[in-house]
Amino acid sequence: MLVVRAGATPAGSLQGRKPMTSSGDTTVKKKYPAVTLGLVAALSLAACGSAPDSSSGGAASDFTACMVSDEGGFDDQSFNQSGKEGLDRAKSELGVKTIAVESQSDADYPTNVDSLIQQNCNLIIGVGFKLAEHLTTAAQENPDIDFALIDSSFTDADGNVVELDNAKPLTFNTAEAAYLAGYAAAGTTQTGTVATYGGMAIPTVQIFMEGFAKGVAKYNEDNGTDVKVLGWNPDDPGSGSFVGNFSDTAKGQSLTELFLSNGADIILPVAGPVGSGTIAAVKEAGDDNNAIVWVDADGYLTTESIGGSKYMLTSVVKGIGTAVYDTVQEASSGNFTSDPFIGTLANDGVSIADYHDWSDRVPDDVKEQVEVLKQQIIDGTLDVSTPYDPS
Repeated sequence: MLVVRAGATPAGSLQGRKPMTSSGDTTVKKKYPAVTLGLVAALSLAACGSAPDSSSGGAASDFTACMVSDEGGFDDQSFNQSGKEGLDRAKSELGVKTIAVESQSDADYPTNVDSLIQQNCNLIIGVGFKLAEHLTTAAQENPDIDFALIDSSFTDADGNVVELDNAKPLTFNTAEAAYLAGYAAAGTTQTGTVATYGGMAIPTVQIFMEGFAKGVAKYNEDNGTDVKVLGWNPDDPGSGSFVGNFSDTAKGQSLTELFLSNGADIILPVAGPVGSGTIAAVKEAGDDNNAIVWVDADGYLTTESIGGSKYMLTSVVKGIGTAVYDTVQEASSGNFTSDPFIGTLANDGVSIADYHDWSDRVPDDVKEQVEVLKQQIIDGTLDVSTPYDPS
């Protein structure tokens, strides 16, 4: 399978032809929105995935599962990468064909979605809330194609939720796991100050920050301490620290430097690839007592190539890859439903990652209490709900 960045055409591809499909059919399906056929053809030809091994056989080999990233791209060590790993697993284990296209900016979303429609994808998965309006319109205009959307409901241009038989939201109650990470951070900090910032002030980001702050507050309540949280005020969420996008790593670095200068030694960046700016700032600070709490994926594993692993206290993990795999499996076997998936601690849809190299620095009583709190959340005896929870 080739991952194609919007606007890129590999050498040897031909522009101007009708888009090729897995079946050889060149019929142009209903487009969303109308774009120049030449551009669609170029993107379509460039994105064609390789066929699965012939030994896979069965109906799955005639099924094409497709994915479009948001601006972070599939190498963001976080959100999009997790989704792509789920798609790759489906290709390997289920024998389905796959196509993935990357977006460089918001302007790429409608073109990328349309390119996948033209290639006769049976299932199109969008990564991130920014694709909500585009996928909703596409699902309405192409009822014969199934759609899934990670981290958002399907919505119209005014932000109103739209329910469609061929549209499945894949959402995650990350406040539950972020609460545990906040408690662990509060119990591990050496300075008595931790911090967080977000990419944009949207519910899927704010839910991490709120859950994290509530976990810190719980630690303070249990232990009579006063660990402070910079970058987020539960009483005034509008005053939180935000980059404004999911691409400005320099701003992520400068925010982290500001937090460090104000005494924070553990930082939670909720900003996808912008989190690499936090890693850069922590590395430059040269203090091995500074740590990071990653999001979406286990940062210890995904940031090794950029030197982030040694700073990972833990991560607030979404089971994005598993949700993608399960959705492809359901759709390819003819069992697709539009029932929303909500990942929780109870169904392993969200989790707190291992402490890895920081395990010896997290006090044993803190580790034990995190497990107690986890079970209380699962049992429903501990309420960690936030205004940003998926419903």
